[in-house]
Amino acid sequence: MSRISDVFKNNKAFIPFVTAGDPNLAVTEQLVLAMAEAGADLIELGIPFSDPVAEGIVIQKADERALAAGATTDKIFEMVRRIRTRCQVPLAFMTYANPIFVYGADRFLANCRQCGIDALIVPDLPFEEKGEILPFCEKHGVTLISLIAPSSRERIRRIAEEAQGFVYCVSSMGVTGVRKEITTDIGQMIALVKGVQDIPCAVGFGISTPDQAKKMTQSADGVIVGSAIVKLVEQYGENCVGPVRDYVREMKQAITS
Repeated sequence: MSRISDVFKNNKAFIPFVTAGDPNLAVTEQLVLAMAEAGADLIELGIPFSDPVAEGIVIQKADERALAAGATTDKIFEMVRRIRTRCQVPLAFMTYANPIFVYGADRFLANCRQCGIDALIVPDLPFEEKGEILPFCEKHGVTLISLIAPSSRERIRRIAEEAQGFVYCVSSMGVTGVRKEITTDIGQMIALVKGVQDIPCAVGFGISTPDQAKKMTQSADGVIVGSAIVKLVEQYGENCVGPVRDYVREMKQAITS
């Protein structure tokens, strides 16, 4: 049974994102353990990529820092193996189609399975083309997470029918990044999904404050926060573990209180 099914069992889920290797892999390893300790229900690890089309400037810069510090896909797999000796919180890779194909999809997913990755999120993989990666996910027991966006409209039902694990609801059009307010009718998106399949829905893109997170979980089963955490990593560098731990604890408390 996938660990993903446990993420949403007891309460609203808090899902933080960090770029693996920013500022370096040793700090990323400490961050994952600290976020798990602070109450993270699932942790997303971004594999740094030179052309991250869905990312705003905050995560683009994090990718650049990670690559400059020597992060590679193989080194990230090694880091996850080390984390798995000390932490059983579900882990998801967020990456793009190109790095998976360059690495070799079968080899990439085999390594995901072997090191203990539970799920894969590929923001530039259209629903219609998921057959390029899904068979390898199924072969190696890794859940491929489906994304829906405000622009998905009539496609939401089709995506929801085949979704596994949870549905990643993109709150805003455009790239990732902190937003002052989120105007999309998230409740309507989630209702469309749940009308097709009773599957958890987590909302990401733009959420940064406890108030925003609490508001989102009135209709969503969880929230995903990336840019706000990556900003803390950028601000504090190698001393970011404490501030990130405190932030995750605060966000988790906001959505469960």
